[in-house]
Amino acid sequence: MTGRRKRFAGPEAQGLPPLAPEAAAALKAQVAQVATALNSGQDLETLKKLVAPQAQDPAWDLHLLAALGNLAHPNLPPLLAALFGAVQDKTRRKALKRTLHLLKTRGVPVPAELLPRQEARPLKPAPGPAPLAYAFPFFGNGERYLVLEGPKEILGGNLLVARLSDVQGFRECHLLNLNRRQRQEFWDHFRNEGLEEWATAPAAYVVRQLDKAYEIDPGGPGASRYGSLKERIYALWGRPEAAPDPEHLLPNLSPADGSRFLDQSRRLALDHLFLSWLPSMEEITPWLDKIKEVQDSPLVLSEQQQQVRIDGVVEEATAALFPPETRKYWRRRLWHMAYFLDLKGRPEDSRAAQAAAESLAESERGPLTGENPFLKALVQHSLMLAWEFQKQGREPQAAPGLLAPASESLIIRR
Repeated sequence: MTGRRKRFAGPEAQGLPPLAPEAAAALKAQVAQVATALNSGQDLETLKKLVAPQAQDPAWDLHLLAALGNLAHPNLPPLLAALFGAVQDKTRRKALKRTLHLLKTRGVPVPAELLPRQEARPLKPAPGPAPLAYAFPFFGNGERYLVLEGPKEILGGNLLVARLSDVQGFRECHLLNLNRRQRQEFWDHFRNEGLEEWATAPAAYVVRQLDKAYEIDPGGPGASRYGSLKERIYALWGRPEAAPDPEHLLPNLSPADGSRFLDQSRRLALDHLFLSWLPSMEEITPWLDKIKEVQDSPLVLSEQQQQVRIDGVVEEATAALFPPETRKYWRRRLWHMAYFLDLKGRPEDSRAAQAAAESLAESERGPLTGENPFLKALVQHSLMLAWEFQKQGREPQAAPGLLAPASESLIIRR
C-alpha cells in the first residue's frame, strides 16, 4: 500500500479569506515573475525587487507567503526570510514559520537560522547593581573610549568596551567577562597608560555615541559586534534618541558670559585632558623656525613690533594647523569635552570649552577678531614646548599623562 503524497497547503487550506479578483490577478502575476527569476538563477537582491509585501494589508502578505511557498525552490527560503524575517507582526511571523516548515517537508533546504524564533520577551535587568555607562575624554584625533557595564546575562559579558572615531566610526569593540580582580586590572591598565580620568555618564548619552559611530560605518572594526547587541543594549541602557546632543544638555551662555568664558578657554590648552590635542613636534617645528626668523631679523624692531610679528606667525600657524574644513570636528569635540567636564564637576572649565565650541560655529574670523583663543593657545603651548626641547638640545619626550597614540589599543582582551 502506497502512502498518499501530502499536498502543500494553499491559501484555502490555511483558512485565508479570498482576495478580490484584481488583487488575486496581481498576486498571480507577481508570483509568476518570481518563479521565472528563480529558475533563471537570479540573485537575492533581484528577487526582492520582484516581490511587493504590503504592510497595511495583512491578508495580501499571508496569501503571498502561501503562494510563494508553492514554488519549492532552494533559493526561496532566503528570499522569504529577507522579506518577512524582521517583521514583528505575530500573524505574519507565524505564517512565515509555517511556510518554511512546509517547504522543508518537501525537501527544500531550510537553514535553521532562517526559521523565526520565538518572539523575545522584554529583557529585564538581573538582580544586582544597576547598569552603568562611562565616557572618556576625546583624543586630539577624534577618538575616545566608551564603556558599558552590566549583567553578563544580558550581553554575554559584563563590560562592553569600544574605541570610536568621530570621523571613521568604530575602531574597536570588545565584550569582556571579567571577575572582580580582572576588572580592577582593566581600570588600572587605563590609568597606567595616562588615561586616568573618566566620567560616569547617562547611559542613553553613551548609547547615542555608539549608535552614531555605527551609522558612520556599520562594517567598521567592531561595528558588527555592536550591531548584533544593539537591541539588548537598548532594552537595558536606553535608546539613543532619549539623549540630546551635548549642546542641548548644557545651559545657554549670555553674550557677556560667552565672551568671558571664551577668553578663559585659553587655559584649557594647558589642562592635562587636552595634551593630546597639541600639534605634534613635526607639525609645529616649521612655525617655530619662522618665529626664530622674526627674532633674528636684521631689521631693528622694537619689542612691541617684534611681538606683533610673532603673534602674526602664531595666527597664521593656527589657521594652517586647524584649517576651516576641520573646524566642524574640533567644534563637536569641544562640545563633548564641555559635557565631559560638566560631568566631572568642573562647571567653569565646562563653560570655557562650551564658549570655544560656540566660537567655532561663527563665520570665519577676520584680522580684527583674531583666531579662536583656545586653538591659538594650543599652538602657543606647543611652540613653547618645542622651544624648550630645542633649547635643551634633546628630543621631545611624552609629557606626564600624555597618552600613547590612539592607534595603539588600550583594551585588555581576554
